[in-house]
Amino acid sequence: MEGDAMNRVSRRQVAQMGGLAVAAGAAAGAISGPALAQGRLTAGEVVERIMKNKGLPWITTGFRDTFKIGSPDMPVTGISTSFGGNLSVLQASVKAGLNMLITHEPTFWSDGDVVGRVQDDPLYRYKLDWANRNNIIVWRNHDNIHNMRPDMIFVGWSQAMGWERYSTDPVGNKAYTIPVTTLGELARYVAARLKLRSVRVIGDPNLSVRKVVVTRGSTLPDDADVKISSDIREWDAFEYARDAVYSGRKKGLIEISHEAFEDTGMQAFASYLQPLTPEVPVKYISTECAFWSV
Repeated sequence: MEGDAMNRVSRRQVAQMGGLAVAAGAAAGAISGPALAQGRLTAGEVVERIMKNKGLPWITTGFRDTFKIGSPDMPVTGISTSFGGNLSVLQASVKAGLNMLITHEPTFWSDGDVVGRVQDDPLYRYKLDWANRNNIIVWRNHDNIHNMRPDMIFVGWSQAMGWERYSTDPVGNKAYTIPVTTLGELARYVAARLKLRSVRVIGDPNLSVRKVVVTRGSTLPDDADVKISSDIREWDAFEYARDAVYSGRKKGLIEISHEAFEDTGMQAFASYLQPLTPEVPVKYISTECAFWSV
């Protein structure tokens, strides 16, 4: 019975992803006009196509999903997608001939990319000057990619982990019933799948685990054996997990870096985007997790 339920979830996920792909393909087929005829695409047109194809109202009230470098009227030679806009990703984009980078997270070291506080910083000036010399465009897609149904970031996570068939949350892709394993083995599996050099764990490594949730917040859900989180705060989430274990609850917490989790979604987004922008190549470039352990 359990296997049948897992297969039904898998089919629902496949149908949802198929719907996204069909919609993207239909939108690409409907593209016409001077940009397509001349093989010239502007950054503003890329954003417009993403907005039209989303299928839900576009979130315009936030400060995140805006241009961070460059302007909408700049021509696009190719598009890269990645978790963040650090110099390594920008350099790799230029080397690949892709001058528009779509990021999920900030470019200038704050959630709002507030340049006023760093405008006199030599690193800010260096980074901006380098980007301008190389005709780089950076546009952020954060709030709206999370608002897609299903959430593209979690779709990419499920694919990266090989857990599509284990999902018990086909819309959010945030809960899974996996084959029985131990907390230690699960942590090693996460590290291997995501190619991580640093994974932090709270709990008994021999704890038997089967139900997994991927979420933020400080608590450990009652209906899960282990929580996998990124970008959590040590003084609440870690301390809650520690007290939960000390109290005798059979729970575990696996903490990975922010980019290790959400970079997977930007890889899925590259596949989604290519049919929308047939004039130019689209490539995912990994931000890569910079943390390592001693």
